[in-house]
Amino acid sequence: MTLIQSLSAFTLAATLLTLTPGLDTALVLRTAAAEGPKRAALAGAGILLGCLAWGAAAAVGLGALLAASSLAFTALKWAGAAYLVWMGINLLRKPRDSFESETAPSVSGGGWLWRGLFTNLLNPKVGVFYVSFLPQFLVEGVPAGPYMFGLAAIHALLGAIWFAALIAATQPISRALRRPAVVGWMDRTTGAVFIGFGLKLALARR
Repeated sequence: MTLIQSLSAFTLAATLLTLTPGLDTALVLRTAAAEGPKRAALAGAGILLGCLAWGAAAAVGLGALLAASSLAFTALKWAGAAYLVWMGINLLRKPRDSFESETAPSVSGGGWLWRGLFTNLLNPKVGVFYVSFLPQFLVEGVPAGPYMFGLAAIHALLGAIWFAALIAATQPISRALRRPAVVGWMDRTTGAVFIGFGLKLALARR
């Protein structure tokens, strides 16, 4: 895989995953509707800082591990592939018909930045996802750690664009994301993507 192919594939996959309704989307939507755009933007900024923190942790730890051990690469590859396929199968078998849009009671001012940050940092699924997802986009000859952090930064940038769109059009987007058909379709599509990338990861060579 060339650098351009890797970046293109990751951007496409990360865009789809960013658009899939989840906890982060619910937090920003709820805050925009109940607290206003400024506090929603702070919550979104906190979430993005959490993504970068998880990305840095994954890049530092995985970069060193993958560079040092062929066995670690193989173990991580199969664990990541199994995790992605498992998530994909669950999404295909049991797509949601709604997503939770209620969050904790409102807080004041910059507290929304911390709420967004800790919502992300205290969700271990984000870390597991980065550990499973980022390594399959590595390019031969490119340092693993810095490259994976760069991918996490791209994911954060896509998230920033999505949150801005949510805040700018809270009511229309909120109504669309609450439609059972939309949520189910997004879950099935994401499930298929997870299975595809899981199989691709299982077949990857060092």
